[in-house]
Amino acid sequence: MEPEEFDSDVLRQFVLAFKKGKLKPIVKSQPVPKNNKGPVKMVVGKTFDTIVMDPKNDVLIEFYAPWCGHCKKLEPVYNELGKKYKNEKNLIIAKMDATANDVTNDHYKVEGFPTIYFALKGKKNNPIKFEGGDRDLEHLSKFIEEHATKLSRTKEEL
Repeated sequence: MEPEEFDSDVLRQFVLAFKKGKLKPIVKSQPVPKNNKGPVKMVVGKTFDTIVMDPKNDVLIEFYAPWCGHCKKLEPVYNELGKKYKNEKNLIIAKMDATANDVTNDHYKVEGFPTIYFALKGKKNNPIKFEGGDRDLEHLSKFIEEHATKLSRTKEEL
C-alpha cells in the first residue's frame, strides 16, 4: 500500500480490496528493456513470468549483482554461452540483476551471486541449480546439454 494520504477511509478501501483479491503485488523492477535482441536476454521483475516461466522454452537464468566480482568474471563467459546457443529455437540464455528486481517465483532462491538455474519447459516450478562445476564455457555448455529438452544437432556432431 502506497497511499498519498493515509487516513481511515483509504485504509478501509485497501483492506476491502485485499479481502476481495483485487490487489496486485508491488514488484520491484527495472524498466523493461526496449531492445532485448542480444544473445543474452535481460530479465527484470516485470518480465520474469513472461520470459523465465514461459512454458514453451527452456531457460538458463543467471541472477547477478552488479558489484559482485564473481559475476563480473562470469560476464564474458556468459555472453559467449549466449552466442553459442543463440540459434536454438526453444532455449533462452538470460540474466537478471537480483539486487534491482524481485524474483517473482519462490522456487528460484537467490542466496549468493551469481546463482544460475535451468528452467525446463513444462517444469518451471522445479528448476535445476547449477552447482559444483566451474563457471566456464565448457561446464555451462555441458550443464545445458545434459538438461535441455531439445537441442538441434550441430555440424560437429554429424
